[in-house]
Amino acid sequence: MNIIIRNAKQSDYESLLPLFRQVHEFHVFVRPDLYKENSTPVEQEFFESQLIDGKQHIFVATISNDIVGVVVTKEEEVTENTFVNKRKVLFIKSLCIAETHRKKGIGKKLTKYVFEFGRSLKVDSIELGVSEENTSAIEFYRSIGMATKSRKMEIILN
Repeated sequence: MNIIIRNAKQSDYESLLPLFRQVHEFHVFVRPDLYKENSTPVEQEFFESQLIDGKQHIFVATISNDIVGVVVTKEEEVTENTFVNKRKVLFIKSLCIAETHRKKGIGKKLTKYVFEFGRSLKVDSIELGVSEENTSAIEFYRSIGMATKSRKMEIILN
């Protein structure tokens, strides 16, 4: 199985929609109080704006020209002040492997690619958010060397 990682392009939108839906449907399932059901969670115009934004980078994993995974990243800078040091971070905003292609090394190859890309940008770290309910994702991120940095907590009042 030859997995190729490349930059996403405008013509990939229709092939990526099922992956974007997969991520969104998980979020709707675990937090319907936060996420709305939506068959088009990423509008084409928004996707295209990400492609031309110099701080956002979308990479796809392909097998035989079929898109089987996607990772969406965004560069952000933390401005130094009296409380924190200046830092450059590459955030993984979304990562999805097609359900039919999981556990085949595609996620590892995609994240390794992102790690190398981050090194080329000279970022200080690569960070992401993951739902506490997404235990398989948490286990995957741990398996590739990531560690919990912080935790968001809440109390729902209504």
